[in-house]
Amino acid sequence: MQQNIIIRPMIIGDYGGVIRLWKGASGVAMRARDDSREGIARFLERNPSSCFVAVPADAADRVVGVILSGHDGRRAYIYHTAVGEEYRGKGIGRSLVQAVEKAMSEEGITRIALLAFKANGAGNRFWEKLGFTEREDLVYRSRDLCRDNGYI
Repeated sequence: MQQNIIIRPMIIGDYGGVIRLWKGASGVAMRARDDSREGIARFLERNPSSCFVAVPADAADRVVGVILSGHDGRRAYIYHTAVGEEYRGKGIGRSLVQAVEKAMSEEGITRIALLAFKANGAGNRFWEKLGFTEREDLVYRSRDLCRDNGYI
């Protein structure tokens, strides 16, 4: 990884930079309610030690990478991972994943899962390169509990 990039815990003050990064990344689908400032604040409150941002050492308020992660006491889940296009290929994504793995290990969590859109070729290649295997024995199901959870 570049020497001038710092990986640190995400705080709600990072939200503006994080949302810009997510909106500019292909393969990240956001939900109006869950990914609102209030929704992310709620997520960070519940998962204070497992969400991280990458920032330049000389511009600590400029988010160039992010990983959102949490756990249910048994398994960890990674959500909304992104690295700014001009910063890709420099080990930042790998460092963000390693930060999550360390945090989860410290909390006694031994398995991490994630969902990636099939059409997100670059994202799927990234996850495969890091050792995340595709599960073909599962059917992913979901149900929206609120009508205003549309995509933004």
